[in-house]
Amino acid sequence: MGLIAKVAVVVLVISFMTFVAFFGRLPALRHTPVAWLHRAIWVYIPNGVLALDQALTGGRIVASAGTFGHSVWYGRHPTVLIFYILLLSVGEFLYLPGAWPRLSSFHQVVGAIAIILPYVFLYLAASSNPGVITVATHARYMSLYPYDFTLFHPGQECRSCNLLKPPRSKHCAVCKRCVARLDHHCVFINNCVGYGNQHWFLLLLLSTALLTTYGGALGLRMISENARARSTLFALWKHPQQSWHHYFILLTYGIQLDVGVGSVTLLTVMTSPLVWGLLGYHTYLIYCGTTTNESLKWQDWQVEMNDGFAFRRRLPIPRKRHPQFEASWTRWPVEPAQILVRTEDGQPPNDAAPPGNGPWEPVRHLRDIENIYDIGFWDNLVDVFVPNHSFRAESQPDLERGKRPKKTKA
Repeated sequence: MGLIAKVAVVVLVISFMTFVAFFGRLPALRHTPVAWLHRAIWVYIPNGVLALDQALTGGRIVASAGTFGHSVWYGRHPTVLIFYILLLSVGEFLYLPGAWPRLSSFHQVVGAIAIILPYVFLYLAASSNPGVITVATHARYMSLYPYDFTLFHPGQECRSCNLLKPPRSKHCAVCKRCVARLDHHCVFINNCVGYGNQHWFLLLLLSTALLTTYGGALGLRMISENARARSTLFALWKHPQQSWHHYFILLTYGIQLDVGVGSVTLLTVMTSPLVWGLLGYHTYLIYCGTTTNESLKWQDWQVEMNDGFAFRRRLPIPRKRHPQFEASWTRWPVEPAQILVRTEDGQPPNDAAPPGNGPWEPVRHLRDIENIYDIGFWDNLVDVFVPNHSFRAESQPDLERGKRPKKTKA
């Protein structure tokens, strides 16, 4: 196996394992080989190693390695952030000396912009306040969204921060703080992705995806030019009259003629789908009006529905808010119309316990539950990219939503 083939295999393996690490826990992949491989890497293999170490050393090696690994992956430190910056800068250092003189003025200008933007958005995403909830900011974040009485109920208190949890907030175990509309904690920016910086995070993904795609496309063009200098028959899309053996010989020659451009091009071609996939997943979450944290909660509700433990009933509209646990006003145009609860025995709850009017109905499907945080794709985008935008200024005549079509995006 030649050098280029070894590099390609290593890059392919790293790309695939990164995909498994990022997407293995997604509900949509729960019953796929990707989910099984994720469990094998993070559950089955570690359990086997733990059992072996317990028998040989009493668990001392695994305990030490676990402490180090937990600190690297779950601790709030810039190790992965520095690795990401080095990956960008070293790749550009290898790529640009051979590629820059061969680019036209147009591609030099566009390329310079494409190189700079990921660093700008990385700085903004990493340094911005993601929406940390403190005593001083608590009232503001309480007024962003109403409680939906499904995923988020009033009166719940964070046991670490000793504050009432605003709707859509979550306590980050890494940063040790509550964050408004927390999506997830991202090790690549060493920060949470929340209400205050999600737009910068999405722009970071978009700029990185454009950079890797643009660099990969230019690199493939230069590799093709190198190969055609040896044989005019070569093209990236193999000619039918050309043998595969001859095609790969020319392709290897085109890569080896400038190893810096060739190796970085292979890396960008193999990693671009991962970045676009992550960007597409977060765009889909915006389309659904949810977050990564909330999508997992919706999946848990589907399990409860499958087991017959989920019940709902209507809430009165207009509804009198509890002044001790809810904000008297929110900027959100939609109010909850129903409450969803789970029981332990599969029987409807006691009427005197949760709020609401009318009989309890069993719920079997997520499509029967409305996500009040989904107000349409464009308004969802506005909510992400225009913080503090008040939707109350827009007309919302049908607050009861009894005639609104049911949605299945959740």
